[in-house]
Order: sequence, then C-alpha cells, then structure tokens
Amino acid sequence: MPYWEIFTPENAFTPQDKEQLSQRITSLYTDYAYDLPKFYVVVLFKDMPANTMYVGGKANHNFIRIRVDHIARQMDDPEMRFLCMEVIEEKLAPLVKERGYDWEVHIDETPMDLWRVQGIVPPPPESDIEKLWARENRPVPYELTG
Repeated sequence: MPYWEIFTPENAFTPQDKEQLSQRITSLYTDYAYDLPKFYVVVLFKDMPANTMYVGGKANHNFIRIRVDHIARQMDDPEMRFLCMEVIEEKLAPLVKERGYDWEVHIDETPMDLWRVQGIVPPPPESDIEKLWARENRPVPYELTG
C-alpha cells in the first residue's frame, strides 16, 4: 500500500483539490509504474491550524509536509528511486509548487510481511491474485501457499 499523509496549512486545499490530488497520487501507482489495486492507495489530508507547523524553529504558514509509506512494492534501484521522486514532484506541482507553497516529501519503505488488508495477507506482487484484487478493487480472500 502506498499511504500518504499530507500536512497542510488549514484550508490550503478545497475538497475538490483534495480529490484531484488523491487521484493524481493514485495514478502514480495504478497507471504509471506498479499497476497496483486502486484501493491500496490511501491519502490522508491533515489540515494544520496556524502555529502548529514549525520549520527551523519558526512558525511556517506556507509549508506542506508529505510523508509516504510504501509497502506493496520496494525500490532497490537508485535510478527507480530518482524517477519515482521526479514523478511525485510532477504530480504535486499543480497543487503545491505552482501555488507557491514550500514543501517537503519523503518515502519510507515498510516490509510487506508487516502488512494486512482486512486481516488478509496481501498477495505477492504481480500475481494472479493481486491482479484479481486490482480488477475487483477490493481484497478477495484466497488460500495462502508456501
């Protein structure tokens, strides 16, 4: 699962902005690189009231902080990591950079064996079961082998 937490100044994004950005983020994983099930992609927006975000010891009311947790896939190749970050910046640009916000983004990678979806061990990457999950856009119980 890609799990995104986006910390923004209060009211930085409208509900329509949030939907557009979450769709842009989802497309990173479903259309561009990994062909993941859409429901794997979770985006949580956290509006931060004034004087709750500090950068360098000073309140910053123009700062967006993005924390991403990758679980369904890992990126071992430095070129893939670089490309991923470039595409993320491209997807964020219209709603962050082009609106004049300061921002920062980072990705953590969690081992897949420390993840469950509705109590189910997610299927192996690119397996027939994962493809079924993508078509159904929901977890489908299956027999775990191995």
